[in-house]
Amino acid sequence: MTAAAQWLNETFASFDYAVLKFFHNLAQSAAGPFIDFFLKFITLLGEEGLFLIILSLILMFFKKTRKAGAGMLLGIIIGSIFTNLTIKPYVARPRPYASDVDVFKQWWEYVGARHESEFSFPSGHTTSAMAAMTGLFFTTNKKVSWTAFIFAILMGISRIYLCVHYPSDVLGGLIVGFVAGFLSALIIGLIYKNRDKHAINKIVEFDICDIFKKKKA
Repeated sequence: MTAAAQWLNETFASFDYAVLKFFHNLAQSAAGPFIDFFLKFITLLGEEGLFLIILSLILMFFKKTRKAGAGMLLGIIIGSIFTNLTIKPYVARPRPYASDVDVFKQWWEYVGARHESEFSFPSGHTTSAMAAMTGLFFTTNKKVSWTAFIFAILMGISRIYLCVHYPSDVLGGLIVGFVAGFLSALIIGLIYKNRDKHAINKIVEFDICDIFKKKKA
């Protein structure tokens, strides 16, 4: 185990255990079956980031939502670089069910979660969700788009519930995702601000709806 992983395990031991135990108790409660189905569905939406990538590409098809879609997609890309290519391999923290704490493996088996091969810190699902939602938030009407963060939080909760991540992994994912989404919004903002100076303006101004309007005309 790396020094970074050891530090995380020792520093957040009490916090991680308490939160994981809370969600295990939740899984054992009367509401357990519904919670189990709901959170497994949420985590499924985060697999490989496909749902968020497809959603961002759909938004990019239309002029009115292109900026938001671009902010989401670039945020996911930056978040993936930070998390999967940099932090995870460096920290190399084993997942809860693969740790020395046997009860974590029991909780993981109880909810029937599948085995995950990558390292634990930070949570990739949470990073991509937070990066996409932050990119969306900073490129759209903030009075409405702040609700997008609910999805990122639910994604993090689902990863804790399934005992495939420590709560501290999820906190790390939220932070990394926010930074990635914020950087994405800055870059997209600069592109839109200077779009008249570049050929990219044609891409920014293109609206797929215009094609259908011309056909009707």
